[in-house]
Amino acid sequence: MRTYRWDNDVPAHQVMAPDGTLVGALPQDLDDARLVEFYRWMVFARRFDQRALNLHRQGRLGTYAPFAGQEAAQIGSFAALEKDDWVFPSYREVAGMLFFGLPPEMALLFSKGHPVAGRMPDELNMLPGQIIIAAQTLHAVGAAWASKLRGERRIAATFFGDGATSEGDFHEALNFASVFRLPVVFFCQNNQYAISVPVSRQMAVRSVAQRALAYDMEGICVDGNDVVAVYAAMRRAVDRARSGGGPTLIEAVTYRQGPHTTADDPRRYRDPEAHRTWLETRDPIRRLRLYLEARGAWDEQAEERWLREADERIAQAVERAESHPAPDAAEALFDHVYGTRTPDLEDERRSWLAAWERGANA
Repeated sequence: MRTYRWDNDVPAHQVMAPDGTLVGALPQDLDDARLVEFYRWMVFARRFDQRALNLHRQGRLGTYAPFAGQEAAQIGSFAALEKDDWVFPSYREVAGMLFFGLPPEMALLFSKGHPVAGRMPDELNMLPGQIIIAAQTLHAVGAAWASKLRGERRIAATFFGDGATSEGDFHEALNFASVFRLPVVFFCQNNQYAISVPVSRQMAVRSVAQRALAYDMEGICVDGNDVVAVYAAMRRAVDRARSGGGPTLIEAVTYRQGPHTTADDPRRYRDPEAHRTWLETRDPIRRLRLYLEARGAWDEQAEERWLREADERIAQAVERAESHPAPDAAEALFDHVYGTRTPDLEDERRSWLAAWERGANA
């Protein structure tokens, strides 16, 4: 694995260069078939992201947080986890959540504000995308602590952006995880901006990963647009946590190609030339495709077939999301609060429904 430097002179680990050539050794468990799987998921996620943006513009979807440009950081990191592990994402980890097993229509229902999207499928040890910045880092620490007390093999992983590292919750989470040597991985996608605030205005240290030193835990800075390097770093951190070695902070240096959300206009704060450089020379999907094509593992025909299949799957997900029954406004407030309603909650529900009925009949 090669260490290189970004424009801001931050060293990061890299295995696959932007032109698709290897500058380090591939992990032994990453053969061509597995990398094709990564590529297919990255392309699917990019197509899903673009369709979601289009749905918002058509008035068919609420506020949406795009993730284009961050597919390698998400797919590579989620791929290193096991299904029994606990996952605590932010609202921008849709690509990784889809890879981990989230039905795509659920991601759409989340942005439509449907309450059913607030509950993950029972078979997934994954929480819904957290809106409160950095709050999920504390939740991950709690889950990891529980796993350690129970003597379980599973770990917890939490995902967040560079802006979250300016929150108090982030530092409290790292402190607790370090003191009690908890099996948790903190994965930061440094996409260069916390909404409109660049990293240089958020912190004086040279990298997010450097902050691990203050908590006596391992810190890794990795090229977040290199899916192989991300996977290798995440595997190292996951194996370390699972074997009792304690927490790790990973910083994946990447780039948000689109707006912070559909309520944002990045043209007001981004440098056009830097933006063009990231898009044209550092795109994570292009990088992996160049490698696979050079290996003879992918070609234009395979690309066309996969794009058709991906678009069909996405269209079906859109149909399922838009045909999902609307929630009962009176009942939805009390759904999914507890597995079984408490007596107090049941009394509150009856009182609310009675008041609702009186208002409807007034």
